[in-house]
Amino acid sequence: MAEDQSFIRLVALACHDLRTPLATVFGFARTLSRGGTLDETSARYVQMIESASEQIGELLDELSVATRIEAGRYDPTRVEVDTAELAQSAAERLGHERVAVSGAGGRVLVERDATARAVSALVQCALRHGGLEEVAVEASGTRLTVRPITSSSAPVVLGQDLRDLGAAVAVRVIESQGGSVSVAGETLTVALPA
Repeated sequence: MAEDQSFIRLVALACHDLRTPLATVFGFARTLSRGGTLDETSARYVQMIESASEQIGELLDELSVATRIEAGRYDPTRVEVDTAELAQSAAERLGHERVAVSGAGGRVLVERDATARAVSALVQCALRHGGLEEVAVEASGTRLTVRPITSSSAPVVLGQDLRDLGAAVAVRVIESQGGSVSVAGETLTVALPA
């Protein structure tokens, strides 16, 4: 157990220490892109660096949350959120042409940002690992459903087959708040606490 705690602290420290050089890379890329003096090719490269820096930052956020959950130090600040809002957030992040949202939604009590990232990560995982162009997300009461889930992507979406960091952390974030994530047939159900 002491080794597990030591490793968790090591990962948390790595997440923290990686933020400084990442902030430098992102900051200079942003400065260059806003300077307006780059040729088209250089501007495209700087934009790619800026985008990749943001992605690395998001991955560090996910890894940091996972280490806090594993260490028993995750203390979410819960607020009332509508499940329809969480579904819309996923569509905005991943593209409305890829995520069709429906349903009246309902109120849940969760950490807003972490849960929105978790829902988006699950939807993105369903798209990526299912080889899909589009999924449907329905918000009904305290539940969100995502369809279709392919049989090959189900273990990845559930965080059982560790091939997608976002989905694996998403399941942990939802469960640590008293929710659940399950797959039945071609439907992923995310149940959130009211």
